[in-house]
Amino acid sequence: MARTEYFDDPNAPKPNSLVVAASAVVTDDAGRILLQRRTDNGLYALPGGGMDMDESLPGAAVREVREETGLDVEITGLVGTYTDARHIIAYTNGEVRRQFNVCFTARIVGGKLRISDESTDLRFVAPDEIAALPMHDTQRLRLQHFLEHRERPYLG
Repeated sequence: MARTEYFDDPNAPKPNSLVVAASAVVTDDAGRILLQRRTDNGLYALPGGGMDMDESLPGAAVREVREETGLDVEITGLVGTYTDARHIIAYTNGEVRRQFNVCFTARIVGGKLRISDESTDLRFVAPDEIAALPMHDTQRLRLQHFLEHRERPYLG
C-alpha cells in the first residue's frame, strides 16, 4: 500500500483517522543513525509505527524497530513529541491519517540487521550524510532535534 505525505498543504485531503505512533533514533557505536528506505513512499525514515492496544508507547517503538530492522533495542531517552496538524498521511486504501508520534532514542542490545517487507534498504548513516538522502521534512525535524542534543525534549 502506497502513501503520500503532506505538510502545510491546503490541498491535502482531510484526515479520517488519528494514529498514536512511536519512532526511534537507533545509533551504533560510531554515532551513526539507523535509517530505512520505506517501500510505501521510497523515502528514508526512522523505524517506527502505530501503537497496538495492548502495549505501551516505548514498547511499540521496541517492537517496530525489531519488526522493521531485526534489531533488539532498549529505549534510552526521548527526542520529542510530534503532533503537527499540518502533517497528513494519505494511504491508497483510503485512510487519511493525522499522526501523533513520540520519538525515542534507543540503543542496540541484540538481533541481526535485516530488511523487512516495509523497507528496501537499511543503513547506518553518519549525521553529515543525512542531508543527501530523500526524506520527508517531518523525519528531518526529528533527526535535527536529536542531533541538537537538547536538554529537554521537543514538545510540538
